[in-house]
Amino acid sequence: MPHLSIKHFPKSLAPDQQARLAAALTAAVQEAFACDEGAVSIALHPVGPELWDEQVYRPEITDGRDALIKTPAY
Repeated sequence: MPHLSIKHFPKSLAPDQQARLAAALTAAVQEAFACDEGAVSIALHPVGPELWDEQVYRPEITDGRDALIKTPAY
């Protein structure tokens, strides 16, 4: 605990970009939840633009609005 699951439009990240993203997210999660670095896991899930509304926006943003800590501006 905790686990971050990030859905995004398909984009390849170089290994150094993935490492920087993981380090920044891990540091923020460690601070917020007062947990060890080894407790944090992160997954990236690419979702095509044509599937975004069906797989992400409606079920997780619109229907999951109570759980959001930041809403999108679109």
